[in-house]
Amino acid sequence: MITFLFALSIPLLLLLLVIVLVSQAMPSIDRFGAGFIFSSSWDPVKETFGALPYIYGTLVSSLIALVIAVPLGLGAALYLAEVSRSKLKEYLAVMIELLAAIPSIIFGLWGIFVLGPIFGLNMLTAGILLSIMILPTIAAISREVFRSVPNILKESSMALGATRWETIKLAVFGPARSGIMGAIILGLGRALGETMAVTMVIGNRPEISASIFAPAYTLAAVIANEFAEASSGVYLSALVELGLILLLVTLIINGLARLLIWKTVGKNNIV
Repeated sequence: MITFLFALSIPLLLLLLVIVLVSQAMPSIDRFGAGFIFSSSWDPVKETFGALPYIYGTLVSSLIALVIAVPLGLGAALYLAEVSRSKLKEYLAVMIELLAAIPSIIFGLWGIFVLGPIFGLNMLTAGILLSIMILPTIAAISREVFRSVPNILKESSMALGATRWETIKLAVFGPARSGIMGAIILGLGRALGETMAVTMVIGNRPEISASIFAPAYTLAAVIANEFAEASSGVYLSALVELGLILLLVTLIINGLARLLIWKTVGKNNIV
């Protein structure tokens, strides 16, 4: 019974979080309705607010991060788990895990002084910085997933005449697909919610541009920058609604990813 209560407390906490956000965002929801999501206007003086530029900035910067971090993270994990036979790999694994412990503000400072002069303060810079921040998560979890694949699958593949890379493709990547997807989703979750580092390098301009070299804004960044300055009830409620949207986007993406795992891997997956 006690363990059941512990397990039940987790969805209850999520439900409580949603209830609080919805209640605080209700003035904005009542005033702007669904138009809040599709509007690009953000004028605290006139009390007109819209979330579209922030949703766009959040999704695009996170997508850029995944495009960069996923192949690098999987490649590093594959090297550490299946390719390298050197003792050096253990030190490399520790260094990758230590990278995940660096505070985001340090990444932000590094981004300003290193990436900023090269790329400027824009969407691309934020995406590159996010990719570095989520890389340890993807690499570390993927490495453990690869290592958990039973050796009998690899040995059977080699016995049937498969090459080393064919064995990795069929006997490692195949059974590990759901674990790899989980690692990617965890990395995406951090990218979607990252605040300080992104705020320092993305340019903080609420505009929608097709160019990744243009400044942008994210949901988390605008909440952090403007929450203390919210001088009216509607203004504060609009910021809370941005937080609610960020939570819903995260839940939807995780739900779609889980559905993809069920459809592509099935019930007989090993990892």
